[in-house]
Amino acid sequence: MLQRQTTGLRPLTTAHLAQTMTLLSLTTEELQQEIDSELASNPALEMVEERRCPTCHRLLTDPGKCPVCSLPANLNSEEPVVFLSPREEFISRKDYVDNTMDDEPFAPEVEELPAYVLKQIAPDLDPNQRALAAYLLTHLDEDGLLTTTLIEVSRYTHVPISEVEKVKRLIQLADPVGVGSSTPQEALLVQLEVLKETHDTVPAAAERCIREGMDQLSHHQYPELAHKFDVPVKQITLAAQFISENLYPFPARAHWGDMRQPAHEETQVYHQPDILINYLNDDPTKPLIVEIIMPISGTLQVNPMFKQAIKEASPETKPDLKGDLEKASLFVKCLQQRNHTMERLLMRVVSLQREFILHGEKYLKPVTRAQISREMEVHESTISRAVANKAVQLPNRRIVPLSEFFDRSLNIRSVLKEIIEGEPKPYSDSDLVELLSENGFNVARRTVAKYRAIEGILPAHLRKAMAKGK
Repeated sequence: MLQRQTTGLRPLTTAHLAQTMTLLSLTTEELQQEIDSELASNPALEMVEERRCPTCHRLLTDPGKCPVCSLPANLNSEEPVVFLSPREEFISRKDYVDNTMDDEPFAPEVEELPAYVLKQIAPDLDPNQRALAAYLLTHLDEDGLLTTTLIEVSRYTHVPISEVEKVKRLIQLADPVGVGSSTPQEALLVQLEVLKETHDTVPAAAERCIREGMDQLSHHQYPELAHKFDVPVKQITLAAQFISENLYPFPARAHWGDMRQPAHEETQVYHQPDILINYLNDDPTKPLIVEIIMPISGTLQVNPMFKQAIKEASPETKPDLKGDLEKASLFVKCLQQRNHTMERLLMRVVSLQREFILHGEKYLKPVTRAQISREMEVHESTISRAVANKAVQLPNRRIVPLSEFFDRSLNIRSVLKEIIEGEPKPYSDSDLVELLSENGFNVARRTVAKYRAIEGILPAHLRKAMAKGK
């Protein structure tokens, strides 16, 4: 009997999860289309045209935000106020674009991982290496790992395998570190090597655990590893904790989320944000107000008359009506779950990145999707879908992708640009390493070169030549 109940529940659970994940990945505009489609195709679903708060369901008689959900419990708290906001609370696209056309584009073009990596390593490639690098980068899977062997690449491109290895090495040292590795183990070792250049706290047993004990490590068999390496269990535990918190076996997920987002046929440069962040009463010292835009102001629900219609239906039509009822109920539940996940995510991320929101890019904290997924106790793919394609309007009315809150190098690049903009003479990359260190950022020289390339900043000798030419 228990087994029969479990079997019966599994399809519903799977369907619930799948539809929630689908809704979670949609932008506000796409969500509106999905709701309209469900309303048009399912008679069991209805929209009650009354203005209610999507969060607390209070009936709203006056225009504006919900008077309950939009106010903080404590005016002196730094915790943000996060709530769902109906479409009427959002400024129109026309007003927004007219007021800010002189500012920078609101949302960046979608950039594929291969293009992102190639842009970084391009200055270090010889002309004859560029085609080889492009070929390798087109053979990355969604995890950022190579799907072909170096021997196969050598045979196809007629390039010595030693040359293929050189280009692969350049790719691996790009951001995200470890991209282009052949295995998760190799990716971890590359990341560990880079960390050793700037961190003095890398546990001694970490490299050996990765090289010789990946199977035991993944199964948390620390006593077995300690016995194998003849070291205390505490050393293995520290190494495992360091690896878990700092290294990523699937590099693309650490930077791009669970999967690479395919480029759209038409990239939207200006579009409505999905989340609005403002100051309470325009006072930066007060809690931040975070509105998650909902594309409906009414109440989406299962038609209460539909159950009665099923009772009165003929045996021939009853199964179809029951199917519509189940689909409608599932859609409402999944939409609620989607909104709940977005609220939890924004509460945590906005709390962590308050200084970035208030003061700009150089105050961005290094946060990963994996870290947030652990804190929220959800799968990493849930966070990736919630972040994907979403845009946030900051208090200064600038719109940025939500993924920017997870850009671990943005703060360093921002300080790097400031240093170069104010340099009395062109600093070499070695000089920039020292200056960044004085600002609290310990990075390797090749990392500085990589960040310069990302920001489109020329090397010192070319900046010097341009200065002389002016």
